[in-house]
Amino acid sequence: TAIKAAILIQNWYRCTRARLEISRRYSLTIFQSIEYADEQDQAQVFSSFLFFLPLVAVAHTSSSPCVSHEADSYVTEYEKIDVPDSYCGPRLSFPLTLAHANALLHAFKNGQLLHAHYVLQLLCETRRVLKEKPNITHVSVSYSKEITVCGDLHGNLDDLLLIFYKNGLPSEKKPYVFNGDFVDRGRNSMEILIILFAFLLIYPNDLHLNRGNHEDYIINLRWVLGDGREGVSEYILQVHGKVILYLLQDVFSWLPLATIINNKVLIVHGGISDTTDLDFLNLLERNKLKSLMRRPPKSETDREDQPKEGTPTARPSKFCSFQVLDILWSDPRKQNGCIPNKRRGGGCCFGPDTTAKLLERYNLKMLIRSHEFKREGYELTHDGKVVTIFSASNYYEEGSNRGAYIRLNPDLNPRFVQYQVCDCTDTRNHWERVKTIERSALQILREKIFGHKSALTEAFEQYDCNSTGKISVSDWAAAMESVLRLELPWRTLQFQLAKTDPDGKVDYMSCFYNMEIAQSTEEVQPALVETLCKYRKDLEIIFNIMDEDQSGLISLDEFRKTWKIFSSHLGIDAYDASIDKLAQSIDYNKDDCIDFSEFLEAFHVVHNLEKKPT
Repeated sequence: TAIKAAILIQNWYRCTRARLEISRRYSLTIFQSIEYADEQDQAQVFSSFLFFLPLVAVAHTSSSPCVSHEADSYVTEYEKIDVPDSYCGPRLSFPLTLAHANALLHAFKNGQLLHAHYVLQLLCETRRVLKEKPNITHVSVSYSKEITVCGDLHGNLDDLLLIFYKNGLPSEKKPYVFNGDFVDRGRNSMEILIILFAFLLIYPNDLHLNRGNHEDYIINLRWVLGDGREGVSEYILQVHGKVILYLLQDVFSWLPLATIINNKVLIVHGGISDTTDLDFLNLLERNKLKSLMRRPPKSETDREDQPKEGTPTARPSKFCSFQVLDILWSDPRKQNGCIPNKRRGGGCCFGPDTTAKLLERYNLKMLIRSHEFKREGYELTHDGKVVTIFSASNYYEEGSNRGAYIRLNPDLNPRFVQYQVCDCTDTRNHWERVKTIERSALQILREKIFGHKSALTEAFEQYDCNSTGKISVSDWAAAMESVLRLELPWRTLQFQLAKTDPDGKVDYMSCFYNMEIAQSTEEVQPALVETLCKYRKDLEIIFNIMDEDQSGLISLDEFRKTWKIFSSHLGIDAYDASIDKLAQSIDYNKDDCIDFSEFLEAFHVVHNLEKKPT
């Protein structure tokens, strides 16, 4: 009896662990798929819509020869800014010393800010140093020391501090490579940049920075002006914020594109393609590529513009953009070949054969890249020749993943160090943490579904020939994928998202039962309401651009004008009367101004019931 009981308990435990693992996996897949979809939506909206808006201290062109000359006019702007005696934060003097870097680390640990005078001076000095660096940095590491490679940090200061605590501060004896995506998502992007730039100035030959796909003004607009605004508002939204932002975007354009260690290990943020040419990448004017999101779709016709191997190095500007796009946005895949990266909307998916050809061509041993969330913080693919390193722990949710960094020894063999920043007050067990991750993932997925209600309803009805309101699970899954294009396991998720009858048919309208808009919108055109939900984050950025005095208020005329342009850009038939009703409905005190924070709160999706549909 005791043995049977032990076997039952063991089977129950194994089944429970298996179910938790399935929940964790599909939750992380949801997070990642929606992250990629949001990046595509953001690029689509802002790549052309920004033409209609006032400029925000950035040049809205992907290639502008005058941008850096304009930035030159700001290099002495800090001299006009006085630091008051009442300022209690760190004070910098240039050239910087290790004592200054330690003061910054101490200040940021305690939530202090660096004064705008020093921020601008630091950016100017960083820009000066970066301008002297080549597109591809060649690093020689002697046989007496190791080099550390870190991946995406995404504004998570605690991860950077933990890396320095475990591995030591950058120095001549402790060289580092930070492989892009320092900013975005997290709350401390500016603090991370300031720390990395400070160490770059102190040890310019021992700390190396690569550009990531998020060091791009269109991609990081949400960090600067959207819901990541807490992480930068204290710097960007102050009196000198626009100058800081302008210089920051110019500094991003001067970041090197790649690093090669001992002529054997290539480090790029994203990956490669079948047309990657390192010799050409080393010659292009990288600072002219302010953003890679202002581009036509990548297609086979674009490939025709790319010169064949052995042709002269004078190449079309489109080819220049795609070369950089590929190394910043590409991902590895298991199959041979190189195909467009449709999940991300940019770069390529490159196979083992593509990796082998590039490594052979340049006599390289290994490719290290970042760019992709990895649950364990790292991953080896292509027979160990491609290493992915991701250094932002708890990226999607507390407990969702570990972070990691690489220590390359003198023989260039990688050793991985994993870690996870933990809240010492978090007493949840493993089951509770997984369920928290699952709830968060399903919530953002339901909001995505609600934002596409009209298109989904139309897709469902195409399968419902008899207008019963019910369709098969396979038809439901096909309709969901045809509209949302998230490549999710819809059959597995169906039980979490929609009700089924005893015959196994899906009540497809039950996808929307437990969600509604916070504000009553009965008098507002339905297409406008759905668009507000779908593009809520992008609208936040647009209205923050319009709100030049950062008052949080927008005039009704500005609201009407911008909304008409936005609707036209997205192909939405928005009637003037409906736009007026929308504006009036959120002008609560009737002062002809809109409090945009209240507007955003009014049009978020409310989840009335959290329990699973049955």
